[in-house]
Amino acid sequence: MSHRFVSNQVKRKKILIVTKYLQNYTLFAPLIHNKPSLNLGLIIVIPCYDEDYLLISLMSLKKCEMPLCDVEVIVVINESEVEKEEVSEKNEVTYKQAVKWVELNNTPRLKFYILYKSDLPKKHAGVGLARKIGMDEACWRFQKIRNQRGVIACFDADSRCDANYLVAITEHFRKKTKVQAASIYFEHPTQGIDFEDDVYEAIVLYELHLRYFINAQKWAGFPFATQTIGSSLAVRCQSYQEQGGMNKRKAGEDFYFIHKFTPLGKFSEILNTRVIPSPRPSHRVPFGTGKAVKETINKNGGYLTYHPRSFEALKSFVELVPSLFSCEQKDLRLKLSNLPVGVSAFLESIQWETKVIEIQSNTTNLKTFQNRFFKWFNAFQVMKFLHYLRDNYYENVEVCEAAHWLLKELKIEMELEEMPKYLLNLFREIDKGKR
Repeated sequence: MSHRFVSNQVKRKKILIVTKYLQNYTLFAPLIHNKPSLNLGLIIVIPCYDEDYLLISLMSLKKCEMPLCDVEVIVVINESEVEKEEVSEKNEVTYKQAVKWVELNNTPRLKFYILYKSDLPKKHAGVGLARKIGMDEACWRFQKIRNQRGVIACFDADSRCDANYLVAITEHFRKKTKVQAASIYFEHPTQGIDFEDDVYEAIVLYELHLRYFINAQKWAGFPFATQTIGSSLAVRCQSYQEQGGMNKRKAGEDFYFIHKFTPLGKFSEILNTRVIPSPRPSHRVPFGTGKAVKETINKNGGYLTYHPRSFEALKSFVELVPSLFSCEQKDLRLKLSNLPVGVSAFLESIQWETKVIEIQSNTTNLKTFQNRFFKWFNAFQVMKFLHYLRDNYYENVEVCEAAHWLLKELKIEMELEEMPKYLLNLFREIDKGKR
C-alpha cells in the first residue's frame, strides 16, 4: 500500500496543471517538447520576419553574463498564409541558419529554440501575433516547472544588448518582488559603419522625439508616462496571464500591452542595462522606428513632433484633476474656463462630465478618485488628446525646437543647442536618472 501511494504521488507530480489562460487564450499547445530546466527563470522572446540580422541578435545574447537562473531564448520566425514568395524564401534561409547556429551554441544553462510558423492567418499575421506565440510558449515552459513568477522578456531580431542584460533583468525582478512588468532602458546606435550617415542622423531625431514625448508627459504630471518599445520590456509569467497576454496587433502591440500594467502601480523601469535596437529603415510595419527613419530620410532630414503648447494644455488639465473630486456637476464646466484652447472641446468629445460623475460616485477619497480617473484618462486618452490638439489647434514643430523648450522647463543647462545629438544625450542622461 505504501509503495503504491508513493508511485501515485510521483505520477501526479508529472501532470501539467493548465491555467485558465493557457487553456482558453493560447493559440497552440506547447510547441517545444524538450524538458525545461528546473532552474529556468528567464525566457527571451524574439519575433522574426523578413530578417537579415537574427544571428547577430542571438550572438549578442550568447555573449551576456549568465544570471543565477537558467535562460531560454525562443525565436518565432513567422509569416502569413499568403506571404510573398521572396519573404518566405528569406524566412526559410533564416530558419535553417538559426537551427544550425543553435546546434553549435546551446549550453546547459542557455538554450535557444527556433520556431517557424508559416501559415498564420492573414488578418492577424504580424509582430503582435508573433510575440504572443512566443510569450504564450514561454508560459507553457514556466508552467511545466511550476514557476509562475518566471520572467518573460521581449527582444527583437535586429537588436543587440549590453553584456549585463540577462543579469540586470533577473536581479531587478528578484529584488523588486512586487513588480509585475518593466520597461528596459534602450539606446539606438547614432554612429558606426553598419548604416549610411543619413540613417544615423534620422534615428537621432526619432529617438529625441521619443524621449521628448515621454518626458513632456512626465513634466505635465501624467502618472503613467513610460517608453513602450517592443524590444525593451519584461513581465512576470503570472502577471502576463492575469492581464490577458499579448495582443495580436500588427503594430503598436507594445504600447497597448505595457499600458495594461502602468495603472496597476507595479510597473518599473530597468535602467542599469541597455537594449540597442536597430536604426534601420523599414517598410514592415505601418508606424514605428523603421517607418519613421525611412520617412525622415525621404524628406532629407528634420522630424516634427507635438507642439509644446499641447503639453502645457495637458499640464493645466492634470493639475485640475484633484479639484474634480468634490466638484458638483453644475460646476464641472466652469472648471475648464481658464484652461488652454481646445481642452474643453476634446473633453466634451469623450463625454468627460459623465465619466467624472461616475468616478465620484464610486470613490470615497481623493487618492482613490485620482487613481480611478487616470485609469480612464490613460495613455491612450493622452495620445488622442495630443492628436486632437495637433489636428485642430497646435501644429507639430521641429523636434529640436520642442526639445529646447522642455529642457528649459526642466532647468537643464544647454550648450551647442543646434546639435540634435547633443540634445539626445541630455535626454538620455535624464532618463538614466543622471540629471
